[in-house]
Amino acid sequence: MASASDPKRQLHIKTGVLKRLSKEKVMYEKEVVDQSAKIDKMKAENKDEHDIKKQIEVLEESKIMIPDCKRRIKSAYNDLQTLVNSRKEVFCWYI
Repeated sequence: MASASDPKRQLHIKTGVLKRLSKEKVMYEKEVVDQSAKIDKMKAENKDEHDIKKQIEVLEESKIMIPDCKRRIKSAYNDLQTLVNSRKEVFCWYI
């Protein structure tokens, strides 16, 4: 079994983190589009103003998460890059 300090295991973990964060960002971007359309439909159908305001709050929360995801993606990418650069002799077969 590979230890936590095993470079190949660290590479696997860090690339997994980057993939997960990228998927999360895409999900929030899709949610913003879907939520905006839902709000527009609710307004067009003259739905209850309170319900519309609640949906706008959900939309704003999703919008806030996108820059946070970008920041975490950048950090995860930098961590991965640092690992690869520090252990090039181990990862040279990936290049």
